Amino acid sequence: MNTEPIKRLKIGEYEVCPINTGIFGLDGGAMFGTVPKVLWEKSNPADEKNRIPMEARALLLKSPQRKILIDCGIGQDFVAKYGEKLGSKFAEIYSVKAEGDSLFKSLKAEGVAPQEITHVILTHLHFDHCGGGVTEINGELKPTFSKAKYYVQKSNLQNAQHPNLREKASYFSCNFEPLIKAGVLESVDGEKENLLPGISVYISNGHTQGHQMVKISSVEASERKTVLYCGDLIPTASHVRLPWVMGYDLNPLLLMEEKTRFLSPASDEGWYLFFEHDPYRAFAKVERFGSDFKAI
Repeated sequence: MNTEPIKRLKIGEYEVCPINTGIFGLDGGAMFGTVPKVLWEKSNPADEKNRIPMEARALLLKSPQRKILIDCGIGQDFVAKYGEKLGSKFAEIYSVKAEGDSLFKSLKAEGVAPQEITHVILTHLHFDHCGGGVTEINGELKPTFSKAKYYVQKSNLQNAQHPNLREKASYFSCNFEPLIKAGVLESVDGEKENLLPGISVYISNGHTQGHQMVKISSVEASERKTVLYCGDLIPTASHVRLPWVMGYDLNPLLLMEEKTRFLSPASDEGWYLFFEHDPYRAFAKVERFGSDFKAI
């Protein structure tokens, strides 16, 4: 597959910079639900254990006043190299590697130190989206970004604290309780326009309760640009197709309705989609494909 040529964007006051935090592996069948392997393996080849490579891609928004991070990956810097926090067995199951990209390496490449991050917006508290937000320091778990305020949906935090049996393996208290203890985690109650300047959050409950997408839009009339950070609503470019949903999604029919809600304006208004888990491309636009949509 060709690498998506768009490397970064400028939207309003923000320089929009993909932050690759590292590759891990998930079962291909689980990632594509009822879609037959003969179809999905063409663009997502699996290993001998049927795991496909997944990026945990965060997004850095840089402006003169703020440095905002959207999601922060598993936390490869610690999980794989040291076997800490979640343990070496976790790293083995999910094929987490110590080599390659990591959150700290990618931030450093952008000239940003962890203490410079001002805000962290979490789509939800599944381990592959929030793990990098907590770091083990001298045997104690603390916020990775010591000067940042973290945001998550109130309903997702409640779900993480009292997970159902289906999702229990995806929510780990060590990834969010230290944020609560430090007083840096702010719960957002519902959709919110301009959570931060030019940044709004919207709800999608099909994947998990209280999942939020993040929309970054320019405010200048002469520059109508929008990026939608899709999170697990549309984890890869392959998942733009409406019926291509994950086995991990709690409510696939609702999720397809939610995809239509966002893909329709994305197609009509020329939004960029940002894919958190696609190892091959970060950005794409979409177009209508009959009654469906496809990435272009």
